[in-house]
Amino acid sequence: MEIASFANGCFWCTEAVFQRLNGVDNVVSGFTGGKIKHPPYREVVMGRTGHAEAIQLEFDSNVISYDILLHVFFATHDPTSLNRQGYDVGEQYRSEIFYHNESQKNTADHVIEKLNSEIYNNKIVTKLSPASTFYEAEIEHQNFYNLHQENRYCEYIIDPKLETLRSKFKPYLKK
Repeated sequence: MEIASFANGCFWCTEAVFQRLNGVDNVVSGFTGGKIKHPPYREVVMGRTGHAEAIQLEFDSNVISYDILLHVFFATHDPTSLNRQGYDVGEQYRSEIFYHNESQKNTADHVIEKLNSEIYNNKIVTKLSPASTFYEAEIEHQNFYNLHQENRYCEYIIDPKLETLRSKFKPYLKK
């Protein structure tokens, strides 16, 4: 199993998307890329720590490639929007890939270059950074969508991302 770490807005959204992919296990919501140890949610969302809301996951590269994970990442948020995803505004909601090795970095560079030339009119602003310490968010933030699908945020923000996932990445979804 390999590890991947992504930040693309609210971690509830990102977690829900990646949990549905075949070959992906142990998707955890948390914080990374900041300047203090063990940041609490309330401090992160107020923009006081420099952390991004992020997920960390394990994946089997024999089942799903890092390249596909990146395409899912880019398709389920706006990577051309700096420090903002929908109503969530601030550095803590930035688009960032935290790579765990040079292969992941090179793959991300290639995918960004390709998407910039073929898909997006505006330049992708997603940061590429070496993975740093990942801090698991509090228990109430784990598996959020699956436990609270009737929540308005889930209905209005997460459900459309899952529809994009189902329409563009159907062959990669868990049965």
